[in-house]
Amino acid sequence: MKEQTKEKIKNWLQKIKEWVKKILQFLLNPRFLLCFGLAWMITNGWCYVFIGVGAFYDIEWMFITGTTYLAFLWLPITPEKIITIPMSIGFLKLFFPRDEKTLAVLQHMYQKAKEALKKQWKKKKKKKEALQDAQTENEASN
Repeated sequence: MKEQTKEKIKNWLQKIKEWVKKILQFLLNPRFLLCFGLAWMITNGWCYVFIGVGAFYDIEWMFITGTTYLAFLWLPITPEKIITIPMSIGFLKLFFPRDEKTLAVLQHMYQKAKEALKKQWKKKKKKKEALQDAQTENEASN
């Protein structure tokens, strides 16, 4: 029994290791980092530039705008990462359409996520149907 558990843990750790390696290969790709940097500058970086330039040259409106947006970014409701990641992926596809290796990893990750979502939807649908069946049986018995 202990050998089976050790083997399962070893397989699980191997899968996690492969998953982390693929994600790091994708995220630390120089082309993706360039695209992510550009997307980050569009979504976030400008406010740091506004704060720096506004403070250095005493431009009050620029400093206030930058600090206000930066304060907004620290709120938990900010969709900044949700916007930055897809934007950087879009830039990657736009600027480097021939980078087949990175785009293949991205496509593979997309397909796996799509399959996982389909499985979750099927589970929820089955639970909902089972609950409805139980309710109809309960109503029929009353």
